[in-house]
Amino acid sequence: MTFNELGLNARMVSRLDALGLTRPTPIQEQAIPQALQGRDILGIAQTGTGKTAAFGIPLVVALSKAQEKAAPKSARGLILAPTRELTKQIVHSLQGLTADLRITLVVGGKSINAPAAKLARGTDILVATPGRLIDLMDRRAVDLSKTRFLVLDEADQMLDIGFVHALRRIAPMLGKNRQTMMFSATMPKAIAELSGHYLDKPIRVEVSPPGKVADKVSHSVHFVAKDQKQGLLIELLDGHRDDRALVFSRTKHGAERLMKHLDRAGFAATSIHGNKSQGQRDRAIAAFREGSVRVLVATDVAARGIDIPDVGHVYNYDLPNVPENYVHRIGRTARAGRDGRAVAFCAADEVAELKAVEKVLGMRVQIAGGRAWEGFGDAPKAKKGRQSRRRSSSRRPERMAA
Repeated sequence: MTFNELGLNARMVSRLDALGLTRPTPIQEQAIPQALQGRDILGIAQTGTGKTAAFGIPLVVALSKAQEKAAPKSARGLILAPTRELTKQIVHSLQGLTADLRITLVVGGKSINAPAAKLARGTDILVATPGRLIDLMDRRAVDLSKTRFLVLDEADQMLDIGFVHALRRIAPMLGKNRQTMMFSATMPKAIAELSGHYLDKPIRVEVSPPGKVADKVSHSVHFVAKDQKQGLLIELLDGHRDDRALVFSRTKHGAERLMKHLDRAGFAATSIHGNKSQGQRDRAIAAFREGSVRVLVATDVAARGIDIPDVGHVYNYDLPNVPENYVHRIGRTARAGRDGRAVAFCAADEVAELKAVEKVLGMRVQIAGGRAWEGFGDAPKAKKGRQSRRRSSSRRPERMAA
């Protein structure tokens, strides 16, 4: 199927053709025709499957067709995403789809005065993180009652990083006569509950089971003592110095220490995490994209906001507390049809996390080095107190200014 067969107008098809896009991805093929009919959409698809265009194309078509002018302080369409990096990626994609609509970006890390001044004149599409949108609402700088199109992108991560209360505050401010599209890589119970608050008789489109990862990713794990992780990482990175590698640390302080250690070891490395300013994060990603930096150390703040096709390796230096985040992390490799390698390090106190990852993947991860820690091969057991601690920690990943 081609984009021309999805019911798009000639102008949009021409735009997509100029971008080198002629055939829709599976999520686009399923979502776009339904969205063009005005239906609410609940989309479930892994990262890197083209979700941004799946909601961006029908949104641009609908707003362009309406040919209305945004009222002061209002947004005709609103897109919410969990991180600054992802919102900027969305804006970049939308700018490729239209030159006529006004698009306003609102995120933390920068002065709120400039975007507030832009919103005073009204905007066609507002792309924001939930926390920053709440700031605008508190200032009475935005009126959402006239918003007719709403998109929630990466809804599961918005819940993971604590935006559920912000979303509950935003929902009542929106006009009821609207079209809503919600996209998520996974479908936990909380997402089903959230969809009930935002969506009206949605069409569910799903191109892969929740938790499924790209077929071209190879998975491996090294069982290694915590104090030997740095040495092992250097050894492995040294084997592919010309390739881009993304290394995930659980904490922002750990990410910064690891980046400095790699820099002293002679690697061109940088880092992004919640303690970095927006300018620092932008420069780090730009350097990684252009290749002047080959190793990017990051917390989960970057798990869904980096779209760089040729990241060959993703290292889970620390296994994630939330197993679904493993899927999002390794979604940064094997993009655009390329192969990718996901390498995990498992210390003695991370066996439970590795088991949880394997459960999400529905497969055993190949052992590439070290000897499995005691208890790794045992059947999962419910340990009193363990689950409650994991649940609480799963809601407390690195906090970031939105």
